[in-house]
Amino acid sequence: MRAGKLQHRIQIERAHVLVDDYGIGRESWLPILTTRAELKEATTSEFLTGPGEMDNRKAVFLIRYPLVEITTADRLVMDGKAYNIVGLAEIGRRKGLEIRAVAA
Repeated sequence: MRAGKLQHRIQIERAHVLVDDYGIGRESWLPILTTRAELKEATTSEFLTGPGEMDNRKAVFLIRYPLVEITTADRLVMDGKAYNIVGLAEIGRRKGLEIRAVAA
């Protein structure tokens, strides 16, 4: 994976329940990983979702293989925009990770 293509800074966040002084639990997103990513263009089958209809909410991110485990329960944030992770695919033998996401 070429470093020059990793142009976007992304953050992977995990949901945690934080309990305040009154014992009330609130769900909050806490960062578990900040890294650089390549934003891939959607393929033709993803680009055309219907007759003449486009879905700009889907995105594919490529990152170097992380040291922490990422799951579909986590979310991805880029430029203040949150994406729900819908799929993960390993590239090579722990060379990289492909993250398929949909804007929240």
